[in-house]
Amino acid sequence: MKKKLSVLLITILFSCEKKITEQTNGFGPYEGQSVYLGDQSTVEVFKALDKAWAARDYTAMMSFIEDGGLFIFEDGHTVSNGQEFVDKVEAEYIESLEKGQEWGWKTNYAFSVYPKGSDDPKATNQHGEWVNAQFSGNDGTYIEWYQIVNGKLKMWYQTKGKYVIPED
Repeated sequence: MKKKLSVLLITILFSCEKKITEQTNGFGPYEGQSVYLGDQSTVEVFKALDKAWAARDYTAMMSFIEDGGLFIFEDGHTVSNGQEFVDKVEAEYIESLEKGQEWGWKTNYAFSVYPKGSDDPKATNQHGEWVNAQFSGNDGTYIEWYQIVNGKLKMWYQTKGKYVIPED
């Protein structure tokens, strides 16, 4: 009897702990969907991709990009695979050199979240986790969302504000 009671108590404690750590901090666009904080492992995938991007290591970049994804650049250009993605990045790099602009950025922040709870089959945003990141560049401030599923970038979109955030 003591053994059964101990197992029951341990099960209850683990159930309570999961509920405490999984508190919602928002809502998603689909019926019944809530948003939760993600974990550091997804941010680490983002950091590795960002590092490869900064180094223009296109082989490494492509290893993080899922073919058949949806990737939208701030100028509206859309691509669907790793090769198209790195081709666009390289074209932007060459354009910045031609304009005499320094190519690069400072990553201001990144965090991971994930939506869940919707039964709507259209809620494909519930796969994996999303990293939100902000960057300061010479030509403005960029905010990007990365949907990372099983260590691969499945969806990404970028926005740009013309305001450059001043350094502290």
